[in-house]
Amino acid sequence: MATLSAYPNTNTNTNTNFLSPTDQSNLDRESIPPMQNHPSAEPDSDANPNFHSPLLDPPDSVPPAVAPSSLLHLSFNQDHGCFAAGTDHGFRIYNCDPFREIFRRDFDRGGGIGVVEMLFRCNILALVGGGPDPQYPPNKVMIWDDHQSRCISELSFRSEVRSVRLRRDRIIVVLEQKIFVYNFVDLKLLHQIETIANPKGLCAVSQGAGSLVLVCPGLQKGQVRVEHYASKRTKFIMAHDSRIACFALSQDGQLLATASTKGTLVRIYNTIDGSLLQEVRRGADRAEIYSLAFSSNAQWLAVSSDKGTVHVFSLKISAGSPGTTQSRSTSEPVVSSHSSLSFIKGVLPKYFSSEWSVAQFRLVEGSQYLVAFGHQKNTVVILGIDGR
Repeated sequence: MATLSAYPNTNTNTNTNFLSPTDQSNLDRESIPPMQNHPSAEPDSDANPNFHSPLLDPPDSVPPAVAPSSLLHLSFNQDHGCFAAGTDHGFRIYNCDPFREIFRRDFDRGGGIGVVEMLFRCNILALVGGGPDPQYPPNKVMIWDDHQSRCISELSFRSEVRSVRLRRDRIIVVLEQKIFVYNFVDLKLLHQIETIANPKGLCAVSQGAGSLVLVCPGLQKGQVRVEHYASKRTKFIMAHDSRIACFALSQDGQLLATASTKGTLVRIYNTIDGSLLQEVRRGADRAEIYSLAFSSNAQWLAVSSDKGTVHVFSLKISAGSPGTTQSRSTSEPVVSSHSSLSFIKGVLPKYFSSEWSVAQFRLVEGSQYLVAFGHQKNTVVILGIDGR
């Protein structure tokens, strides 16, 4: 059960530390349609600057020293050009390439932000309180408009919010065993989904201009549920024998990569018919998979785990038609990813005919890493929850 609240006149006092106007201008001027039926007051004349407005010169007085912030949350935006960090004092926005902090907001009191979800590069964010001294209750999703420097709406629930996903037309809120889908413009509830226990808040949504595809855990161990909203079809896929640990969608929602709590295999499925298209092997030892990411053209798949490695796999599926083999330029080298013993497949165990990664990045073992593909060709962006 969710409760919707609008904010007709709320003034959130904040201590804001911004970078230079040059860095501010790197954010694209994107926006969404204004929210209807939830009016809010005009921003105060002395409201804090937003993403795009020019900044005033800093005051002559030196602000009091602030204790170092602890990192609570990391997430990429929808096109992986930026990422957001939630801290125990507020949140920050970073550009990936070139890497730089482009925006931050530190709150006066409390300030812990456990979830920050960007909407591409526009002024709207979804915030959920977190940490030992949360800025907001952890059972509420706050819709923050940085043009007005305040929250413009909130969604309240009976249990803690595990994650939030945004599209230009939808807000998806993930609880422990339920998912709510809202229309972005008027915050009308469109759909509720029951799931198996989902403490990580696993959920993925397509970001293409076409129809919405949503993936979440099913009601059984190892099962994923795929919602095709345009065709009003639901597809259940028994992806693994063990519990689902992580999954990712391609931008168009046609391909789904899944990993289980065992963490040895990653499987790629066609979301339309649920068919298994490819299976790749991360390793032989159990591992906790932290992150999966498709490249924009679905040619590569990146996987991060607690083993301190990021693997990059070559995919054989075309992004435009998941049932076909990926075509490559003759000038582009192709690295074999099969075991040298794959020629006796069927005699030796399946392990020896596995498809392996074509590239690996070695990191500090034990830390949690988030991975995505950069906008430049053949680049990977890796974020560590330890701040690396």
